[in-house]
Amino acid sequence: MTTLGLVVAEFNRPITEQMEDAALEAANAAGAEVYETVTVPGVYDAPLAADRLARLEAVDAVAVIGTVITGDTDHDQVITDATAQRLSDVCLERDTPVTLGVTGPGMSAAEARERVANAAKAVDGALDLVEQLPDPDTDSASQ
Repeated sequence: MTTLGLVVAEFNRPITEQMEDAALEAANAAGAEVYETVTVPGVYDAPLAADRLARLEAVDAVAVIGTVITGDTDHDQVITDATAQRLSDVCLERDTPVTLGVTGPGMSAAEARERVANAAKAVDGALDLVEQLPDPDTDSASQ
């Protein structure tokens, strides 16, 4: 059974709560176990939590869930760009799939609510990566 770590941003909680439910349903439907869920204040805080989960022997992949809604400045763009880059770094540094179930930037709260299903897509992507990535400890050329 594949085990997942789940990181959920608290900011915009009415939406991220629905996203968390969608992620848990997707994991359950796929027969995966959510080993641990870590809540963080906002999306920007997710890379550290994802890194800690990716360090755990029991965690095969990490899905990060959150939403960034646009405001009067380009803050949403800055947050999502920085977060995506750092999550990609965690993935490569820990050799553990880390998927981005973060919606935004440039969307309203109504658009964010329409994209709640992206959380399930992040879980599905994490599970697909665990299944599809070659095992670095086996030499497929010699088999």
